[in-house]
Amino acid sequence: MSRIANSPVAIPKGVETTITGADISVKGSKGSLQLRMHSLVGISQEGEVLKISAKGSSREARALAGTFRSLVNNMVIGVSEGYQKKLELQGVGYRAKVQGQKINLRVGYSHAINYELPKGVTVETPSQTEIVISGADKQLVGQVAAEIREFRPPEPYKGKGIRYVDERVYRKEAKKK
Repeated sequence: MSRIANSPVAIPKGVETTITGADISVKGSKGSLQLRMHSLVGISQEGEVLKISAKGSSREARALAGTFRSLVNNMVIGVSEGYQKKLELQGVGYRAKVQGQKINLRVGYSHAINYELPKGVTVETPSQTEIVISGADKQLVGQVAAEIREFRPPEPYKGKGIRYVDERVYRKEAKKK
């Protein structure tokens, strides 16, 4: 079993943490995030580190302690550095444009797709075929990237679609006569 919960979470300079009962809130330069801890998991602050521990010795408590340690670590990194996902559009006429809190996508359909961005996520388009999604919440940034990619996932024959920058699309050979 993993022992990730045994390692403490370091709090960098400029990050403020508040623990009230089962809730923890983390505030930094990129925003603020809150999390309610599970009843089987305890959290304490000792100087510049946060320690997560399992309440009890059950297998479930130990597993949840590791999960919540990772969630708290992601919160601390998110409010201090932030998270970023990059998407690229490949295809003739495929383009993206940000309009306020919406992103306008032209990805080969007869109509444009307007995707409403949730609060806490910012999107930039350095070029018409690049999308950069950033925010403090790792889960929310990843979810927005996945939802945008789902409008036109990359297809295996021509490679057209919306893909992550580091994604490798396995190409198939066309049918032979």
